[in-house]
Amino acid sequence: MTGVSRRLLLVHAHPDDETITTGATMARYVAEGAAVTLLTCTLGEEGEIIVPELARLAADQADQLGGYRIGELRAAMGELGVEDVRFLGGAGRYRDSGMIGTPANDHPRAFWNADPTEAVGHAVAVVREMRPQVVVTYDPDGGYGHPDHIQAHRVAMRAVEAAADPAFRPHLGAPWEVAKVYWSCVPRSVVREGARALAAAGEQVPFQRSDAVEDAPFAVPDEQVTTAVDADQHVGRKAAAMRAHATQITVDGKFFALSNDLGQQILGTEYYRLVHGVPGPAGTGHGWEDDLFAGLPG
Repeated sequence: MTGVSRRLLLVHAHPDDETITTGATMARYVAEGAAVTLLTCTLGEEGEIIVPELARLAADQADQLGGYRIGELRAAMGELGVEDVRFLGGAGRYRDSGMIGTPANDHPRAFWNADPTEAVGHAVAVVREMRPQVVVTYDPDGGYGHPDHIQAHRVAMRAVEAAADPAFRPHLGAPWEVAKVYWSCVPRSVVREGARALAAAGEQVPFQRSDAVEDAPFAVPDEQVTTAVDADQHVGRKAAAMRAHATQITVDGKFFALSNDLGQQILGTEYYRLVHGVPGPAGTGHGWEDDLFAGLPG
């Protein structure tokens, strides 16, 4: 792993988050020969199941959705070519906390309630083993306020700092300094374009339309974006990975929807905010980087 010149670590909260926000990016870097590691923090046990015949797997019934979603994640990563797939502390160590204010927040294994030092230690072990130059995670609000996304952000950011500290759990391996950290995002202009594309598709696409495009919680002003990774040639693989997450995602052509049935465009270009490290040279007309490894040696 460490012999590969470019190494990318992505820290996500639940199975399917990685594909929706960074799937094309992952496929691109795998195809280019980079080492790509996915670190997922929970099994997504509290997810809303959109496949009626699998409803019995839900948390309030057999509570077997987490195990089922491990299989979905493996299949999705097979579509993207990602072989190094891990769970924070091991599969099932931390449980999906559910949306804020729900009873799932109080589960004894809820990731929201994880001991910070313990969780960070698990992440540091991965960072020191893999030695990535680049780490990708969420912004402080987790993109849209989900407790597990917020916690994933906190763990990832603290792990980047702790991994470089020789005094932090030296038994976990030699210190490693991550060169660049990015938060995934979507520019507001791209959200608008997606809404227009969905409207233009009309009844050909069965998803609902949102009238609150400007208020989309995951959208950020364009001026906050630093990096656009063009992986459009891999968008078909991203769509296939989305279909693998069948309990959570419905795909129709160039669009997808979650349990809320609100249509969104499947993006082949994915966007980021550089929050740690030195930006590389601009590679787009917007003055954005076009490569997460821009400016790094090798």
